[in-house]
Amino acid sequence: IDLPELVARVRPLPEVLGREQVNRLIGAPDPASPLFARDVAILEMLYACGLRASEVCRLKVGDVDSQRMALRVEQGKGAKDRYAMLSPVVLARLRSWWRVGRAQGKMLPGGWLFPGMDPMDPLTIRQLNRAVHDAASAAGIAKRVTTHTLRHSFATHLLEGGADLRAVQEMLGHADISTTQIYTHVDREYLRKVHRQFH
Repeated sequence: IDLPELVARVRPLPEVLGREQVNRLIGAPDPASPLFARDVAILEMLYACGLRASEVCRLKVGDVDSQRMALRVEQGKGAKDRYAMLSPVVLARLRSWWRVGRAQGKMLPGGWLFPGMDPMDPLTIRQLNRAVHDAASAAGIAKRVTTHTLRHSFATHLLEGGADLRAVQEMLGHADISTTQIYTHVDREYLRKVHRQFH
């Protein structure tokens, strides 16, 4: 293998937040802000559902299935539909946002779960990233935090908790398990850091 080919194959390990940092991030939005309920719901969903930014932006109210405790993710990466797990905490956050959004006139029946400035349009990825960056700054997290950082953290924490690699692949909507396997390397790096702290 020549050097350029080797370099092309090497993928940097994704940045991952610790659980305490995730909790600080989700708790960072200002309760006095009119966007508080929305931003908390977004942060909780990005982490607890492992969704891509584009997938969050394209969610509609009707995609929330509280009976099956699932989120229908339409036309994710690769134009494939899938279901993401919906935890009771995320559902409660979404219901809080629904009530506030309706009162503010932003939530339309059958409309976007996270509307943009115009309720007829979805939230943009740029607006979504702004919410994440603002929360990271308010939480005092020094490392660069993006929407994908929460997705990486979701996958890594699942594997650290003993989840099956195939199950994590399905939850993330990866077509190829080799894409998911990078999180096993993050997991081992995490364990090495913990080991160094105690020895």
